[in-house]
Amino acid sequence: MVKRAVNIYAESFKGLSNEIWWLALITFINRAGTMVLPFLSLYLTEDLNLTLSQVGWVMSAFGVGSLAGSWLGGKLTDKVGFYKVMFWSLLSTGFLFLMLQYINSFMGFTIGIFFTMLIADTFRPAMFVSLKVYSKLENRTRSLTLIRMAINLGFSFGPFLGGIIISTLGYGGLFWVDGLTCIAAVFLMKAVLSPKKMNSKNIEVVQVEEVEENPKSVFKDYSYVIFLTVVFLMGFIFLQLFTTMPLYYKDVHGLTELQIGLIMSLNGFIIFLLEMPLIHYIEKTLWDKMKVISWSLFLMALSFLVLNISGWIGVLIIGMLFITVGEMLAFPFTNSFAMSRAPKGRDGMYLAYYTMAFSFAHIFSAKTGMEIIDRFGFNANWYLMGSLGFVAILLMFVLRNMLLSNK
Repeated sequence: MVKRAVNIYAESFKGLSNEIWWLALITFINRAGTMVLPFLSLYLTEDLNLTLSQVGWVMSAFGVGSLAGSWLGGKLTDKVGFYKVMFWSLLSTGFLFLMLQYINSFMGFTIGIFFTMLIADTFRPAMFVSLKVYSKLENRTRSLTLIRMAINLGFSFGPFLGGIIISTLGYGGLFWVDGLTCIAAVFLMKAVLSPKKMNSKNIEVVQVEEVEENPKSVFKDYSYVIFLTVVFLMGFIFLQLFTTMPLYYKDVHGLTELQIGLIMSLNGFIIFLLEMPLIHYIEKTLWDKMKVISWSLFLMALSFLVLNISGWIGVLIIGMLFITVGEMLAFPFTNSFAMSRAPKGRDGMYLAYYTMAFSFAHIFSAKTGMEIIDRFGFNANWYLMGSLGFVAILLMFVLRNMLLSNK
């Protein structure tokens, strides 16, 4: 039984290109250093003494910078290519993180985080396009899953190491590690990855039923617009994990930064172990991808609603397990849908709008959550997030029916 499980696990990694493996390693190094985000709300309230409302504005600036960066990254990727965008984004972001720790005022930090994310998130559309270039068509979802696996392996180390760094060096140490790992990822990228153009074997044939006559504008592809709305709602509730949830762990359950880091690391560790074989199994059994995304949204909604059932600390683990499984099911297939939907020559912008949907969520998610918590408490916020998850499920039914009617 154990040998069979190991063989199934190993089989899920077969056939991926060397470039994808290198890209995964670069992503791991970069994400292992991304320790600021899980502790940002705590840093702002404890070290900078900001109010919850001010923290919400900082997080909104984070989202606006991410939104602008995603749009800019899509434009630049279509014009100058993914490789240059990835290189300069990583290098510049490293230095910006190093400088960010020296800004102590509310307005200064708000402006600083905006420009940091503006540059940092030009990387995301470029990286998604690189997946189309470096991976074969039939391996694209698994290639994406490997990258996500690297992200989550890095994330499983990041919060844990972040908790240790805060305990020993203070919050300033997080910014140093974040900046230096971005710069290290640049050197590795330059050493092992070369610029490469789209191979004809990697180009997906866009069928009439999949895209409505290759629209000139993304917003004329009405199915994709509904899909982006679902992605926005999914991001809106998911991002609570990194903004309001650490405050909930500390203020309501009295956890230390190290304990918070351990719980957050559970998310990345489970995804590292299980996501690749899970996605491989789903692809082999030809499950309906739209249904998979719908179930993922249900689990995400449930992860917040269970927090209101009991004050028992074990509920935190149950909620984390629900949102983790939901994340494993949602992100690879929503990303795969966005990549397959993009007409030739519009890859950068289609994937930019996909990442921008998350950026829009970042603008409103943290600020909304902080205001609700400040006025009505944590329980009201968890009920809202659960309700939005069910709204997203309804939109998935609409999207699935639209796609079926197009066929």
